[in-house]
Amino acid sequence: MFEQSQIQEFKEAFTLIDQNRDGFIDKEDLKDTYASLGRLNVKDNDLEDMLKEASGPINFTMFLNLFGEKLHGTDPEETITNAFKMFDPDAKGVIHKDELQHLLMTQADRFTAEEVKQMFQSSNIDTLGNLDYKALCYIITHGEEQEE
Repeated sequence: MFEQSQIQEFKEAFTLIDQNRDGFIDKEDLKDTYASLGRLNVKDNDLEDMLKEASGPINFTMFLNLFGEKLHGTDPEETITNAFKMFDPDAKGVIHKDELQHLLMTQADRFTAEEVKQMFQSSNIDTLGNLDYKALCYIITHGEEQEE
């Protein structure tokens, strides 16, 4: 997701924000960070809203994931999966590659044939031509195939 130099920069930023050096960013860390930047009147609910963006405690891994989603503009996995479900009325978890190719090349931000080909190369397509869109959504949001 990130190059090593970027990870190092994020580690430095994380360390600056983790004021109490416990390995997690919490509300007090955020408040202290804002204070060090001259903002003393940050509301608690604003800080809590920031923390709610994470699905759990914010350690360095979670911090990287949060920034990865923000910087790469990737929607959450559930959002992408729900978009594919619109084309899967029988809820089989698959969409035929020909139908998907047609949609991608004729609707909204149109894909080129090369872009579709690249997507299919990293997709799980069965012998009938059905693409497992749940696996594809995982790859889009996590960058690798899920371990079984």
